[in-house]
Amino acid sequence: MTMPLEIVTLPCLSDNYAFLLHNAATGQTALVDAPEAEAIKSELDRRGWGLDQILLTYHHWDHIDGVADLRASYDCQIVGARADAHRLPDLDLAVAEGETFSCLGEEVHVLDVSGHTLCHIAFHLPASSAVFTADSLMALGCGRLFEGTADQMWQSLQKLAALPRDTTVYSGHEYTQSNARFALTIDPDNPALQQRCAAIDADRAEGRPTVPSRLQEELDTNPFLRAHLDSVKDALGMGGAPATKVFAEIRARKDKF
Repeated sequence: MTMPLEIVTLPCLSDNYAFLLHNAATGQTALVDAPEAEAIKSELDRRGWGLDQILLTYHHWDHIDGVADLRASYDCQIVGARADAHRLPDLDLAVAEGETFSCLGEEVHVLDVSGHTLCHIAFHLPASSAVFTADSLMALGCGRLFEGTADQMWQSLQKLAALPRDTTVYSGHEYTQSNARFALTIDPDNPALQQRCAAIDADRAEGRPTVPSRLQEELDTNPFLRAHLDSVKDALGMGGAPATKVFAEIRARKDKF
């Protein structure tokens, strides 16, 4: 039986995360997103790891800026969305929703999670119970709608919500404390959210990351995943409204928060 991959959460820039995936049996290493090269190279050197593959979720500079330097240093394979290839570094493997590919010997399932941008993808690794969501589903939040619509983002979040509930969600930024303050304005009587907010404050006070999180935790506390619930609709004065409209209202409120 294949062991799950070792996954390292790596802070980059001011509030980004990249993720190193390592197969101890083969010694191979992959990276999800490349906000910058130096922090990633330093961690690889510290651990004595090379770099065999980079998986890109989408095209914003703070997810791809380190690719050229890393490719030059490690001659690694670059994987990204076929539909977004014109905005990504040159891809060695172009993928789309419904396709699978191998990362360090583990099968990866590709999900289209458009909303924050068009052609944003997520990578689900069932054997490691992990999903890499970047700026689609985030810890207690979701990405701002720069290119997609509220309906697209809601549908993307439903795909992620349907994954096994013990899946670990690796998202792209340390925005959780701000997200928590906003979540309390939407769902203030949720005891699970209250407890999580207190834990987040404690973690940040000690400089600990709040990423990754568990999908079950997001389902219990993330207002962007809870727009279909009567309790949330009622709290917003939107009883009976479709979930997509409730989601759009929550997103609009967050944009002004």
